[in-house]
Amino acid sequence: MERNICSQGFVMEFLAVSQQAAIDSFPWIGRGNKDEADGAGTEAMRERMNEIDMCGVVVIGEGEMDEAPMLYINEELGTGNGPLVDIAVDPVEGTTLMAKGQENSLAVLAVAKRGSLLHAPDMYMKKLAVGPKAKGVIDIRVSLTENMNAVAKALGKKVNELTVMIQDRPRHEELIKEVICAGARVKLFSDVDITGAIATAFDHIHVDLLVGIGGAPEGVIAAAALKCLGGDFQGQLVPNDDEEWKRCVKMGIADPHQPLTLDEIVKTDDCFFVATGITDGPLLKGVQKIDSHTHKTHSLVTIGGKKKTAQFIDAHFFNHLNKIGSQL
Repeated sequence: MERNICSQGFVMEFLAVSQQAAIDSFPWIGRGNKDEADGAGTEAMRERMNEIDMCGVVVIGEGEMDEAPMLYINEELGTGNGPLVDIAVDPVEGTTLMAKGQENSLAVLAVAKRGSLLHAPDMYMKKLAVGPKAKGVIDIRVSLTENMNAVAKALGKKVNELTVMIQDRPRHEELIKEVICAGARVKLFSDVDITGAIATAFDHIHVDLLVGIGGAPEGVIAAAALKCLGGDFQGQLVPNDDEEWKRCVKMGIADPHQPLTLDEIVKTDDCFFVATGITDGPLLKGVQKIDSHTHKTHSLVTIGGKKKTAQFIDAHFFNHLNKIGSQL
C-alpha cells in the first residue's frame, strides 16, 4: 500500500529534519558567518531526509547542481522506496538575521506529491497572502486598496482596523503610502516574508494581509503552508531581464507575467509544511540551550489533505550531536 503523504508518521519524519537543521545551525547565531550557518543547516537536512523512505526531488532549493553542498534543484533525496514527492527547502531562512543575532530566522520545508509544486526560479515574485477568513476575495491584478476593502469586508472589519505586513524595502514605498492613506496600519519587517504570509492565518499575531515583492522560492513554500491552513495566496513572477524570462520558460512557465493562484502554485491538497525557529520571531521561538546536553525547539507543522491541521510543537533534545532524542 502506498504511504499517505499527509500521514502523521510521514510528516513527523520531516519535523525531525527541520528540528535538526535548526539545532545544527544554532551554534552560528550571531557569529557573522551566514555561509557556515547555512551549510550546517543544509547538511543536517540532507542527512535526515536521506534516511526517509521516499523518492524525493528538490524543486525549490538553494542552488543548481554545480553549487554543492547546497540542496540543489533536482537533487534526489530519500531511500528510493516510498512515495514520490516534491520537496521545497530553505535550511536557514533569514541567514543574515541569524548571522547578526537578530530575530525571525527559521528552518523551513514543504512537501507535496510529485509534480504538484511550482518550479519557481530564483527571482522576485509579487505576493499577496491572507488567512482562511479572507480566502477567495483577493486579486493580485487589482490595487492594494481594492484588496484591502475586500479583505476588510470578509473579516467584518473597517479598513482602518486592518494591519498590513510589508517588507521594509525602498521598492515598497508606494504600497506603504497606500496603506497609510487608506487609514490602515502598516507592520514592517526586515526579512523572511514566509513568516508574514503564515501570520495572516493566526489571529493572535494580528496580521490581516501580506503584500509585496520577495523571493519566488519562498513564495512557493509560504503558499504550501497557507494551502494547509485554509488561507489564500497569489503570486506573479517579476523577471528582471531576458535571462530570467528565459529561465522561467525553461522551467515550464510559458508566461512568467501570468498571475498565479494558490491552486496553480500548489496543485494538490496532499501537502504539508514544517518550520522550526532558529532565533525568536513573531511565529516561533528560537532554539534554546538548556544545558550542555539539552536543547529545546519550537516548531509549526501544517498538514493538508481532507483534514487540515496545524500544530505548534515544543520539543526537548538530549545528546543532539549524535541523534535526535526524546520529544515532549
